[in-house]
Amino acid sequence: MNRTIRRNILNNIMLALSAVCTVVSVAILFLILGFLVYNGWRSVDWNFFTKLPLAAGEEGGGMANAIVGSGIVILISIMIGIPVGFLGGIYLAEFGSQTACMAVRYTADLLNGVPSIVIGIFAWTVVVVKTHHFSAWAGGFALSMMMIPIGLRTTEQFLRSVPDSLREGSLALGASKTRTILAVIVPAAKQGIMTGMILGVARIAGETAPLLFTALNNQYWSDKLSEPVASLPVMIYTHAISPYDDWHRQAWAAGLVLLGLVLIANIAARMVLARGTAAQRG
Repeated sequence: MNRTIRRNILNNIMLALSAVCTVVSVAILFLILGFLVYNGWRSVDWNFFTKLPLAAGEEGGGMANAIVGSGIVILISIMIGIPVGFLGGIYLAEFGSQTACMAVRYTADLLNGVPSIVIGIFAWTVVVVKTHHFSAWAGGFALSMMMIPIGLRTTEQFLRSVPDSLREGSLALGASKTRTILAVIVPAAKQGIMTGMILGVARIAGETAPLLFTALNNQYWSDKLSEPVASLPVMIYTHAISPYDDWHRQAWAAGLVLLGLVLIANIAARMVLARGTAAQRG
């Protein structure tokens, strides 16, 4: 009897602690979101999305070039990072030997933990120094280095979660291993893989340090991908440390927009995963 009472008390204590931790976690998120909304909503208007930044000290303008620039840099990183991570995940799950897979996994996990500023310095050395100028290509390359390990490990994880019976059934019907992977294994895991890729994009969307070393910044429109390009994270940084109140308001607005985009990406990932789970149950 005493043991049962102790267990119930311990259970209630742990439930209470879990509830407190959940409330604290959610409260922190809403506190950050509320702080951004309170400080940035006044500058989020049509001009913010359609006009260029004005000169220092002038009020008004927007960050249209930074919004488009962020989209360009992220698109370049997707074009590089997703194929490499996807194919690498297929190799780990379906083809690699135990020793090779262990080495690749360790390298990917290590790369995933490297500080973003170190990746920025590496991209600066490899791309910027060699080409003698900052560019959108350099920024996309730096961000892709952060996407590759996420895509690789996510792809491997979800491919390995596919039951072996699907592989064996396809091979028993005469399909080659390559066709089995492309026509059976990958479609079965596509919802999870897509979720991981979307979360990878959300992960790199707010990175600033790599872009400071690679894409730099631009107060105007960039006509070429080989030129410095503006981005929302860098514009937030430059505006936040400036002495101008209007730039501070625009920095808050840019932070609000950036956080909104990240939240949308996370919600989209959850919806994709939930749809895939519902389809499998059906």
